[in-house]
Amino acid sequence: MALLFQSIPNATFGLKNQLLVSSLSTKNPLNNILCNKLNSNNALHFASKASLNLLNKNHTFTNLTSQRFLTTTMADSKKSAAKQLQEKLFYKRKNAGLTMSEESIKKSDAYNEDYKQFLGESKIEREFAYNAIEKAKANGFKEYTPGMGLKSGDKIFVNNRGKAVILAIIGEEPVKEGVHICAAHIDSPRLDLKQVPLYEDTEIALFKTHYYGGIRKYQWAVIPLALHGVIYKKDGSVVQVKVGEDENDPVFCITDLLPHLSQEQNKRSLPDGIRGEELNVVIGSLPFRDDEASERVKTNIIKTLNEKYGIIEEDFLSAELEVVPAFKPKDVGFDRSIVGGYGQDDKVCSYACLRAILDIKDTPKKTAVVCLADKEEIGSEGNTGLRSSFLKYFVYDIAEEFGCKGRHVLSKSECLSADVTVAVDPTFSDVTEKRNACYLNCGVGICKFTGARGKSGSNDAHAEFVGRIRTLMDKNEVVWQTGELGRIDLGGGGTVAAYVAELDVDTIDVGVPVLCMHAPFELTSKLDNYNAYRCYNVFMAEK
Repeated sequence: MALLFQSIPNATFGLKNQLLVSSLSTKNPLNNILCNKLNSNNALHFASKASLNLLNKNHTFTNLTSQRFLTTTMADSKKSAAKQLQEKLFYKRKNAGLTMSEESIKKSDAYNEDYKQFLGESKIEREFAYNAIEKAKANGFKEYTPGMGLKSGDKIFVNNRGKAVILAIIGEEPVKEGVHICAAHIDSPRLDLKQVPLYEDTEIALFKTHYYGGIRKYQWAVIPLALHGVIYKKDGSVVQVKVGEDENDPVFCITDLLPHLSQEQNKRSLPDGIRGEELNVVIGSLPFRDDEASERVKTNIIKTLNEKYGIIEEDFLSAELEVVPAFKPKDVGFDRSIVGGYGQDDKVCSYACLRAILDIKDTPKKTAVVCLADKEEIGSEGNTGLRSSFLKYFVYDIAEEFGCKGRHVLSKSECLSADVTVAVDPTFSDVTEKRNACYLNCGVGICKFTGARGKSGSNDAHAEFVGRIRTLMDKNEVVWQTGELGRIDLGGGGTVAAYVAELDVDTIDVGVPVLCMHAPFELTSKLDNYNAYRCYNVFMAEK
């Protein structure tokens, strides 16, 4: 009988029951029991006459066959009930590739094409801030000056020293009722040039670097590198530097040992494989053609820089030059489902926040604020980081425009800390606890807390706020999941959430799961990226 039913794959369970009742011989007591059982469960459904004739013709059932079917049918019925309960009561992550509509997936693909282009053009915080402001201006945002006067629907931005940006849309509801904030950071782990970086050794010119943020140093050797940043010359003029990105540009590189001579290096631990003082960048080897001078390669390099940028060696003292991977953002995988690129921590969330506020068409109920901060990778220090007061002062200024106190506005405000989280890596899955971890393609990650060990340094969002965000995501069909930053006591990390929460703002971490976080080439899911954008958009545009 099982084989018979397998031959009619589209038959419903009810149809199977009717066909069976019609074909069972009532002379067999066991068959009578089976027929009564099927009828008592209201499993009898009308079927086409042709289907009934197909099964009625020449079918006989032995006691053994009937008994086996009765046992199997009752077991299937129980499984079905259990499955229904599980679907109703269990928490289960949803793979966005199975739950999103084809139309939404197409929108996701288009969104990620824009994201990849922006990511490739915004590798350092200054570039991100500049490009964000240009996009804001193109979408009707005006630079804010305290006291300029504001009204509902106004779009404004603040440029904090070219390295951090705040954008806002004044909402319909009075500001005193609080604002909705999305806070992200636009700096990423990298190598910074030291103040006196240029030197020559064995007739090779190199730059000395000091790594910025938490990197695995060995990952930065023997890959193509680019140089981005600014140089402020002695006369006060500024030089913009960007070398290694155009197809015809040279690139730079940090060397490593050949395996034939690496026996001593191999004895080092992995974190010590390449040491901080060994992150020296090769920048040239041709000597200046003068047999009388020393350091002729260095001389030739500084001569080249002087001719191109008009700088002298002393100008490095007032420069911010950052060494970053020369990789361009690319699709990863045969199915092109993944974005690979440098700096996705946290530019994948920063770009999502930027796009989310730019795409708000109608005036939101609450005033929407996007804060794109600097220095998160080194503790959010400095006056462009979120441990400073620039976000607080902005809210205070907005409050004064409407005759209310900034601290009262903040205490009624809500914030999504838009920073990335870890995705389960199938090769190294033992560092995550699978029940409480985020997975690629399962949507934006909601993290109630981060920190290390006993939640040290964590914001730990209140259950009330977690519940509100859950409800908002489900209402707007945003695919989301929950997770922690790895196994307990194995490590940990933090975000800007704790610093925003210190302003008396309800705050929770909501970000994109990332593979290879802090590496020169990080991986994110296109569907997760798009759902992060939708999450921030529905939060700020909420009516």
